[in-house]
Amino acid sequence: MPPSSDEPATTARSRPALPVGARWPDAAFRWIALLAALTIAALIVLVGWELYHGARLAVAKFGLHFLVSSTWDPVTDQYGAWPFIFGTLVSSIIALVIAVPLGVATALYLTEIAPVRIRQPIIMTIEMLAAVPSVIFGLWGIFVLIPWLRDHLFRWLQEWLGFLPIFQGRIYGVGMLAGGIIIAIMILPIVTSVSREILRSVPDLQREAAYALGATHWEVIRIAVLSYARRGVFGAAVLGLGRALGETMAVTMVIGNRPEVSASLFAPGYTLASVIANEFTEATTDLYLNSLFELGLVLVAVTMLVNILAQLMLRTLTSGASGKVN
Repeated sequence: MPPSSDEPATTARSRPALPVGARWPDAAFRWIALLAALTIAALIVLVGWELYHGARLAVAKFGLHFLVSSTWDPVTDQYGAWPFIFGTLVSSIIALVIAVPLGVATALYLTEIAPVRIRQPIIMTIEMLAAVPSVIFGLWGIFVLIPWLRDHLFRWLQEWLGFLPIFQGRIYGVGMLAGGIIIAIMILPIVTSVSREILRSVPDLQREAAYALGATHWEVIRIAVLSYARRGVFGAAVLGLGRALGETMAVTMVIGNRPEVSASLFAPGYTLASVIANEFTEATTDLYLNSLFELGLVLVAVTMLVNILAQLMLRTLTSGASGKVN
């Protein structure tokens, strides 16, 4: 019913304006938040500009051929980034293939299955794993992981899956697969922690509705929990990928550091971050130093490109799922 004539209309237009003294905290907060956002954007631009400024000689000499060339020879001043781009992408993909299923499964166990009395000890262990320095993982990889991989896992893979090109060739111990495994161990706490927080944020109403329809525990996890949280889980995988692309010390110690492109995962490789860390102090010529700066620029570009593609893929999957629901 319309309001009577003697009742004042309580609309936004009839509300009295706040005094100037009461509005300034909102305005100040808005400008501070905007400044913080612009600062982050400015930092990215400044980092990119500094890297480009340091790489200008290599950019002028090699151009786009730098991205596809496989030659890295400081003696003849010939430099190409393709072996390092290949090693960075392959090792990161290996790490994601291992860490994401394991991390999401661990998060599901902690949020949906594990008894309360053992949840906290497992969570504390995961947090402690995240606090271990990268160089410690590298030392552990050299003296513990590499011998075990060389004598057991790699030989088993070659024996049973040797018909695949990725599991052929000589076994060195250090190599692309070893680097991917060590990265997977390092990004596992990130993927697990973020996935656990996402799964915890799923409303209990989702689970109760599924149970009310007669779903089993596994069906509740699959339909009500994972489908609701898949966007956040995908975001956890992207965060892990960002860490994997830029990992340096541990990978440098176990990947073999050979600038070659090989189909075998047992062969030594190199990553963009590893070659910069290894050879920056050895750069004796301007072109050599500029080429390392250009590798840093390529690493930033690869990281941004991969994250943009991941966001586009996530948007496509989300819109596709929305279309099915509608």
